[in-house]
Amino acid sequence: MHTPQEKKASILSNLTTQILIAMLLGGILGIVIHNTISAETALVFSEKIKILATVFIRLVQMIISPLVFTTLVVGIAKLGNVSTVGRIGGKALGWFFTASFLSLLLGMFFVNLLEPGEGLNLSNVDLASASDVAEKTKSISFENFIEHIVPKSIFEAMATNEILQIVVFSIFFGLAAASIGDFAKPVVNALDKTSHIILKMVNYVMNFAPIGVFGAIAGVFAVRDFQELAITYFKFFGSFLIGIASLWVLLIAVGYLFLKSRMTVLLKRIVSPLIIAFGTTSSEAVFPKLTEELERFGVKDKIVSFMLPLGYSFNLDGSMMYMTFASIFIAQAYGVHLDIGTQLTMLLVLMLTSKGIAGVPRASLVVVAATCGMFDIPIEGIALILPIDHFCDMFRSATNVLGNALATSVVGQWEEGNDDAVTAE
Repeated sequence: MHTPQEKKASILSNLTTQILIAMLLGGILGIVIHNTISAETALVFSEKIKILATVFIRLVQMIISPLVFTTLVVGIAKLGNVSTVGRIGGKALGWFFTASFLSLLLGMFFVNLLEPGEGLNLSNVDLASASDVAEKTKSISFENFIEHIVPKSIFEAMATNEILQIVVFSIFFGLAAASIGDFAKPVVNALDKTSHIILKMVNYVMNFAPIGVFGAIAGVFAVRDFQELAITYFKFFGSFLIGIASLWVLLIAVGYLFLKSRMTVLLKRIVSPLIIAFGTTSSEAVFPKLTEELERFGVKDKIVSFMLPLGYSFNLDGSMMYMTFASIFIAQAYGVHLDIGTQLTMLLVLMLTSKGIAGVPRASLVVVAATCGMFDIPIEGIALILPIDHFCDMFRSATNVLGNALATSVVGQWEEGNDDAVTAE
């Protein structure tokens, strides 16, 4: 009998193989079209074949609103009494948001320094699949950003996929549910079950990824030179690895700053969870093992049980860096200029919209799609990066595990003087 983790790894491996085959077949078809027919006919072919990618993109957009709402509400409500967890929650959120913002800044620095998307002019690619999002996207100013956060109606926000507004409503809803306590449990349990159904839908949607990749790659290769695109993929993945390596150096250095020599022990403890997350591209798969190893490391079980679920919603260091890379890379590839002010605004958007969807392989693509739509960046660009997303996902999933292990250990050390207060709860 195979364990659930082994089955999940097998499914992901099979999907990755299908995506790689689809990329290869799409590339071959696109190259043949590019080299055998006129440019005008190739452009028409490109527009038609990319309908496959458009269908996949719309399926991704379909699950954004319910996914954010259910997972974020459940994550907050399960924290318990707000006044009781306020002290630890304050420290945790302070750490999470600081680490997330530093990850975003580091990603923004390297993608602007290395410019992996520059020189890939895809301005002639049909933008029809992004039109439904682009229509409702305003020019992002500070005033519009503030107004964009607060919803007039949660139903309107969900109907139009206004992710920031859904996040704000979910936070208020989750805090209210937590303050009511047992009375709200039936609602929270129902949303918890709903969130699992939505997460299962994500896996179903990803089964359409090979078809979307085939259409996107064939459409792009039909109008672009193979050498140019191959170099771009190499530049993107290489640039991302440089950024993720720098993030690991930063996280480990911070760990030694707070944990001193115990950081070496922690790294030895989490080797197995890191390898599992790397192989399965899912930090969720290592949740039980990571809990066990952190308790063996010496962190109180009540701290671990509080920090890890919160961290899986709010502390996605590797994913944050990747989302910065992917969003700005797509903008570079399509020739969409983003000044520093706009990029910093994007970082704030990513800080909010990324919360509450951890644990799902390739869930970062959902956030990237939403963010690109808000900034008038063609969202079919996520299909362009999907063929190498699995390999990026391996590194960012392992980084997420490292970040959560470090955050839990540091907060656990901070709370050593408050053990009685924690245990009393």
